[in-house]
Amino acid sequence: MANRGDHPTVPPPPRRFTSPPRRRVTLTEENQSLLNSFRSSTPLTPQETATCTQSLFNLMTSSDASQFRELISRLGDGSDLRRMVSFLTSNNAPFLQTARNENGSNRMQDLLGRADDVDSFFLTAILRRFFYMMSDGDASRVAIRGMRVFSQEKRAAMHDHLLHDAVHLACDPDGYIVLNDIITDLDPRSLVRDRLLYVVARNAHRLSDHTFGSHVVQRVLQLNDLRCTRNVAVSLRGHFVYLSFTKYGSYVVEKLLDTEETGVMVVGELLLGCDGERLALLARNEFGNFVVWKALRVTQGMHRRDLFRRLVNKLRPFVHRLRFHGRIGAFLDSL
Repeated sequence: MANRGDHPTVPPPPRRFTSPPRRRVTLTEENQSLLNSFRSSTPLTPQETATCTQSLFNLMTSSDASQFRELISRLGDGSDLRRMVSFLTSNNAPFLQTARNENGSNRMQDLLGRADDVDSFFLTAILRRFFYMMSDGDASRVAIRGMRVFSQEKRAAMHDHLLHDAVHLACDPDGYIVLNDIITDLDPRSLVRDRLLYVVARNAHRLSDHTFGSHVVQRVLQLNDLRCTRNVAVSLRGHFVYLSFTKYGSYVVEKLLDTEETGVMVVGELLLGCDGERLALLARNEFGNFVVWKALRVTQGMHRRDLFRRLVNKLRPFVHRLRFHGRIGAFLDSL
């Protein structure tokens, strides 16, 4: 037991951790000259401009990020930084070349969101070359970062360009990947997402049989947005049979069979547009057989059993041809 005069032991206050001061990096001669150019209010000569452009490109794309961080810290967030960003964004070709470089893209993203006027320079440059920015993996990350950190007004301007170029991006070998990522990441409650899905659905006929565009249509169908799925089906009405014979179109038709409302539309058109001979030909086609097989399976489980019976009745006279084409023939024999 403690004596009456004893006092409880008070623990010492926790030691505060203070980060060590940032180590100052010595700028290379080239980067020191670049810093001086941005701090100077004297207009550059054409030769100085060319030298400054090359030095800035070297700084932005270098594998050593310490020089970039040091120069930015010395510029601060005032007029000197604005002068640098204005210079970086004023010439289309070097700007795009820098954005398409992995290091350059990362450093541009570091500059976004620092100040509204700085963002304005970037916005103007991005919109001037919007399609080329969005159809490149590294450059698109700059634009997408802008969509996240810019003011509402600036984001709206970028969204307008996105909607305008969406179909062209969907048909581009790199752009469709970027567009699919945007579709996946957009807030389901946002207006721009609804508008983008509408653009894809409205152009589904053009995109569904396209090597790259088909992937975009499939992506929007994977969202399980019933209104968008129906809009895609309505756009493709009258083309389901043709698309079922094609490699990329058949993927889209299969996905439409996953939803009962659009599945009824697809199967109804297959029955209306194909006599028994043509339906059997589709069932033997390297792509169409997946559509016919799925149509049989989904209609068998639907309330609309009449569609299942009509499919079976049309195919049964040709079962002898289908026995050598895998599961459809075996399935018909088992009924």
